[in-house]
Amino acid sequence: MCETQPATAEGIRSLLGGSEDLNCRWAVPNLLVGLQLARQQPVDALLLDKSFGQQAVISAVAEMRESMPDVGLIVWGNSMNEAEALRLLQAGARGLLRKTADLATILTCIRAVADGSTWMEDCVFRDSARAERPTRNDLTLREQQVLVLVEQGMKNKEIALELGIRPGTVKIHLKHIFEKTGVHGRYGLALSGMRMKGGMPIHAMSGYPPLA
Repeated sequence: MCETQPATAEGIRSLLGGSEDLNCRWAVPNLLVGLQLARQQPVDALLLDKSFGQQAVISAVAEMRESMPDVGLIVWGNSMNEAEALRLLQAGARGLLRKTADLATILTCIRAVADGSTWMEDCVFRDSARAERPTRNDLTLREQQVLVLVEQGMKNKEIALELGIRPGTVKIHLKHIFEKTGVHGRYGLALSGMRMKGGMPIHAMSGYPPLA
């Protein structure tokens, strides 16, 4: 575990110590030291505090994915929006949590990631409940083409150039896609696409509102 707050680190260590199948091998307040330890003393899951800085954490996740792909990386923080979630997942993170998660949620996430799964709270994904509906079948062929390119991270001008249409036409297609899928925002569409293609489970945490 790489955690900036010693009290939080000790709390997680105690939580894992009370379980039968999990144990905290080490906890450090330094990201670089944590990455070095992960190489020297391999673990099944590594919990990274987002407070180290978004770019530093994304770089660390990408580095670990290349050098130690078997380690499940979980990023958690006090807040996390869809744009951050998408970048972290694309970099190689397999778990996303808020620090307001209850103890059972934390344990479930760690177990899932350590077992090779991808796990994310629905507080990061605003429209997860709506995304359950099979509304993508209602999209026209052109709307499906636009959706695929959005999921790949392309901007409106790039999509227009790729499909040979005007940027304004792309906006119209996006409006229809949002209405039909119930997902609002480009990041939401990209996350939804990753979920559907990769079988990524999104888990609800009751009692806390989704992040705006």
